[in-house]
Amino acid sequence: QEQLVESGGGSVESGGSLTLSCVISGYYYSPSNYCRAWFRQAPGKEREGVAAICSAESTNYADSARGRFTISRSKAKHTVYLQMNSLKPEDTAVYYCAAEARWTMTTVEALDVTTYSYWGQGTQVTVSS
Repeated sequence: QEQLVESGGGSVESGGSLTLSCVISGYYYSPSNYCRAWFRQAPGKEREGVAAICSAESTNYADSARGRFTISRSKAKHTVYLQMNSLKPEDTAVYYCAAEARWTMTTVEALDVTTYSYWGQGTQVTVSS
């Protein structure tokens, strides 16, 4: 059973940076055969897609993240990172990593919460003004 563990959350002032990490274990397929993504959920709001990465390191970003956030994978593909720069108070949320055993996805699928079968427990990111 695939397991995902996030780390790197914390508190930062507006304009600051954080890097989140997500490690996958218990995988059935090679880690490179999973699309991986980051989602976030603010209090009282639905979980929303932030960024995703699939085969050939193809990436997708939500409009709110494009230009400020960067998703990447380690060379061995076990770890996915979310580098977050120029953070804003509205970025405050619990951030979740997700994985799905698929080689590729459409842009819509990549940031859709229903696409993914495997989820981490979440890590809190708080941005103060």
